[in-house]
Amino acid sequence: MSKKDILDWISTNEGVFTDIAKNIWENPQLAYDEDYASQLQIDTLKNEDFRIQPNIGGVPTAFVAEYGSEAPIIGVLGEFDALPGLSQTVSPTKEEIVADGPGHGCGHHLLGTAGVEAVIALKDYMKKEGIKGTIRYYGCPAEEVLSGKTYMAREGVFDDLDCCLTWHPGTSNFTVNQSMQAMVSVEFVFTGITAHAAAAPHAGRSALDAVELMNVGTNYMREHVLDGSRIHYVITNGGLAPNVVPDQAKVWYYLRAATKEQVNDMLRRVKKIADGAVLMTETEVESNILAFAYETLPNETLNDVMYENMMQSEISFTKEEETFATHLLESIDSEIVEMSKKQLRDQVDDLLPTHITNNKQLLGSSVGGSTDVGDVSWITPTGMVMTTCAPVGVQAHTWQATSAYGSSIGYKGMHLAAKTMALTLYDLFSNEELVVQAKEEFKQSTIDKPYKAGIPDDVKPPVKRKVDPVLASMK
Repeated sequence: MSKKDILDWISTNEGVFTDIAKNIWENPQLAYDEDYASQLQIDTLKNEDFRIQPNIGGVPTAFVAEYGSEAPIIGVLGEFDALPGLSQTVSPTKEEIVADGPGHGCGHHLLGTAGVEAVIALKDYMKKEGIKGTIRYYGCPAEEVLSGKTYMAREGVFDDLDCCLTWHPGTSNFTVNQSMQAMVSVEFVFTGITAHAAAAPHAGRSALDAVELMNVGTNYMREHVLDGSRIHYVITNGGLAPNVVPDQAKVWYYLRAATKEQVNDMLRRVKKIADGAVLMTETEVESNILAFAYETLPNETLNDVMYENMMQSEISFTKEEETFATHLLESIDSEIVEMSKKQLRDQVDDLLPTHITNNKQLLGSSVGGSTDVGDVSWITPTGMVMTTCAPVGVQAHTWQATSAYGSSIGYKGMHLAAKTMALTLYDLFSNEELVVQAKEEFKQSTIDKPYKAGIPDDVKPPVKRKVDPVLASMK
């Protein structure tokens, strides 16, 4: 069975996986609540003789599907959670399906399905050729809150992998040689003393005052962090009524930087600012880590192989798809679209890029945004690509993204990703030296930097309650 046979198999079965992705797109669920997508993928993989390990890390929607035996053990990461407030039809104008409902504005219905498509294609090859080795698909929940893979990593399910592959929907086709930022999600809970705000304000100690003073201090800190670092926050509890001194107040922070070490230092400083607010207001504070993702660690060896395999496939778009894309972009500020085009350098005039680039010149650089794929990339060599699933100018986490990712444009990008990963799996199972090279590169990159999950061991996944929509905010 050749690479051409694998490509032919995927082309023949594209409709099956398009339907799976559409079903997930039509049934969007938020982080830690992805029952529909998780079960659909489990059932699909079970029917293809994959062994299922459910409930990974205490998360009911997290699972591992495995086929084969012995080494090498190669993994493929999949995701399937949606975002709040991004319900949208496949339309160039804003049309919610459910008012304020969730939607796949990050394309995770495509992301996970392509992984399922790739591993089933490889299973067929392994079975026919009697190939030794183990292939795994990881059903990863809650990527949008940057913690699902961390809980899975604490369980040790990535520890014995020889290497791992993944991808993400985007607006062009390239290998991800830039590193995405490390990020901590942390909540500060202040406790004061309630009182009548008019009759006895002297008797109260305002937890809200402490939150606001903390935010002032943190905003002054912005001038004194490394370039590219980011600090964002929202007040999630500011009290109940203006005439009652709040005895409880909460503020939720995201701290991002190029490396986890830099984020750790930012967190140390922000905690000191919180302590200063406590001293100024005579209140108390506790902090809770909700997520702590590593920066992604690109593996040049794997990315080069993924690039060569993406080049063996192709993607093209119809006039109807180009017309849809043109109308969709009419809803986006033209300056945003132009800036997005400039970021693609050699593809500035492409509405729906079909060109494929390796982006090796970007190795060692960092880009905004974060993902818990970073955790996996510090446990095992990890390769990653992005493909065209939306027109240039569409931003992830928007209704326009939900629309594009639910259209035939998104499914074409999904199948390109599936082919790329399937062919790369073929190479890794066929050429032991590639695995050795990827592991040696990883070893050199992680000397004296062992992985340790950033979420404390005593923090459990938030699966006993429905996730507050605010927890599925922008990455």
